[in-house]
Amino acid sequence: MLTGNVTLLTGGGSGLGRALVERFLREGARVGVLEHSPEKAARLETDFGDAVAVTVGDVSSAADNVSAVSRTRKAFGKLDTFIGNAGLWDFGKALLDLPAEAWPAAFDQLFRVNVQGYLLGARASVEALRETGGSMIFTLSNAAFHPGGGGPLYVAAKHAIRGLITQLAWELENVVRVNGVAPGAMSTELSGLPALDQDGVTLRGTIESIGGEDAFATMIGRPRLPRPEDYVGAYVLLASDQSRTTTGTVFETHGMLGAPAKS
Repeated sequence: MLTGNVTLLTGGGSGLGRALVERFLREGARVGVLEHSPEKAARLETDFGDAVAVTVGDVSSAADNVSAVSRTRKAFGKLDTFIGNAGLWDFGKALLDLPAEAWPAAFDQLFRVNVQGYLLGARASVEALRETGGSMIFTLSNAAFHPGGGGPLYVAAKHAIRGLITQLAWELENVVRVNGVAPGAMSTELSGLPALDQDGVTLRGTIESIGGEDAFATMIGRPRLPRPEDYVGAYVLLASDQSRTTTGTVFETHGMLGAPAKS
């Protein structure tokens, strides 16, 4: 479905981002990645060779986003799709559990990656996407629609991206499509905020600490816990020409995976 497509995505070294890299390559795309971890970047290059163009950098840096776009275009000649995917989580830290003195740093750490990173990626890629009539896709979350998917910082950031999609789709109408995908729970290396003493804490580690994926699925009322690869189909559809009339839309993909079929 993506033969000839060139995609740049952020946070492609693990979890949902890694699943997107693998699926897009299978669909015929070539993929650029902006990845913060040098170790994960090296693993992508080892695993996929010349099919990927990896830039090590920080999504909250305008210069690093520009470098990733340049690297991808130099390697593959153009850019058709930008996927803003890198993110942090607040591990559901509630309002009354947040010390007032930690708020400024925690807010800055989360919004710098989860909101500013998307804006900087959009700005860095927009001219290249204008040339190809391409699209932007942003990763949201069930927390962009429902309470309980995180604490107030995370939920506010994901709601902000819903607004960003609406605004950019309007600004770029008939030039660049702008859409989003809102996955639900999954086991990934999504990490927390140093300002909240969550440095080095990951969602996968937390799931393992409570008994593993089956126990976590039961806790959140699911028949089983989806895996990152369960969510990537919506991104493929939005990146493809099959969605060439779709903009300003968010695909909610956080349904009850594995539930019995309705009669």
